[in-house]
Amino acid sequence: MAAGAPRIFVSHLQGVAVFDPAGDQVGRVRDLVVMLRVGQRPPRLLGLVVELATRRRIFLPMTRVTAIQSGQIITTGVLNVRRFEQRPTERLVFGELLDRRVTLTETGEDVTVLDLSVHQLPARREWEIDRVFVRKGRKGSAFRRAKGEALTVEWTAVSGFSLEEQGQGAESLLATFEQLRPADLANVLHHLSPKRRAEVAAALDDDRLADVLEELPEDDQIEILGKLKEERAADVLEAMDPDDAADLLGELPTDEQERLLSLMQPGDAADMRRLMSYEDRTAGGLMTTEPIVLRPDATVADALARVRNRDLSPALAAQVYVCRPPDETPTGKYLGTVHFQRLLREPPPSLVSSILDNDLQPLDPEAALPAVAGFFATYDMVAAPVVDEAGALLGAVTVDDVLDHMLPEDWRETEFHLDEEVATDGA
Repeated sequence: MAAGAPRIFVSHLQGVAVFDPAGDQVGRVRDLVVMLRVGQRPPRLLGLVVELATRRRIFLPMTRVTAIQSGQIITTGVLNVRRFEQRPTERLVFGELLDRRVTLTETGEDVTVLDLSVHQLPARREWEIDRVFVRKGRKGSAFRRAKGEALTVEWTAVSGFSLEEQGQGAESLLATFEQLRPADLANVLHHLSPKRRAEVAAALDDDRLADVLEELPEDDQIEILGKLKEERAADVLEAMDPDDAADLLGELPTDEQERLLSLMQPGDAADMRRLMSYEDRTAGGLMTTEPIVLRPDATVADALARVRNRDLSPALAAQVYVCRPPDETPTGKYLGTVHFQRLLREPPPSLVSSILDNDLQPLDPEAALPAVAGFFATYDMVAAPVVDEAGALLGAVTVDDVLDHMLPEDWRETEFHLDEEVATDGA
């Protein structure tokens, strides 16, 4: 469902088929998972409970949903098939919110929830429940049909769903800091007690926790990962940028590394092992294995569509890499790079192979950090391809990863303590 699309009532999603990009059905929707928030703020829709053909129920994050249309749901094709387990901060829409008795705030009248509508926030990946379809009068039963006026009201017009302001759970803390950037939320977590830090980490969804872990000092990363169940720890590692996940895995004991790798999707585990085979302070150790890769017959329009992916960092979205098949790293022969600004200047039907920048030499995976930093400084780059001796694209190094490794090892702790001192002085 694209931003700005009409709202969808959740009753229309019950039993809807879920398809991968190739058109193969992977399952059907059995419930929706939301996180209630403090006060009257609309709940955030986290994802869907999907029942596979094997009857196993899995969790499909909304970040993996690319379209809801014509009675079907399309996913990115990347599914985690581990059994769904509801977390303390989560609520099931069909199982817990529908048929619930709530109160109309204006009149104080009790009503029954018949349906809820969801919509995607403009220019964002987040989804919310925004309206409630209710019926006035007493609740019906199996032998007596309820009567009374039915009406649709804004979420803020009813009470009886949301968390209480005085609640002491992690939900309240998360609601308070929900709009923070990952680096700022990492700062908050760093200064919490270990017990509270573990509670907040447990309440975050996998993608959000992955983003925050990438911004935390190494000791905090290891501590939080160690307090998660192994299956969830593997899920969070999969959601992290591959280079950051590989760095974190590399700090764990060998037996723990192997247990977590065995729980990951085979493709993700292979990427981790490949990254961990390089020295930390080399191009191979710094790179991510998930740059934008296109075949030579792709068009400028195809490239721009890939660049628009909200999951990409600005550095990775700055250029695309054109390669012979296969187009997943390690690819076929690397042909060249197309910069984002060049894409904006070309007609959409043009082939990317006609506008390649192939004069710039790619990085060797064994190139040391000073050589990588010198490359970025010399050519004013924010990302650079890493290519092996056979000419295959292995990944891309981004300028933020170069900076992370050039700064002192304790720079994150120093930054957090400086923030704390500034706050104290300001008080």
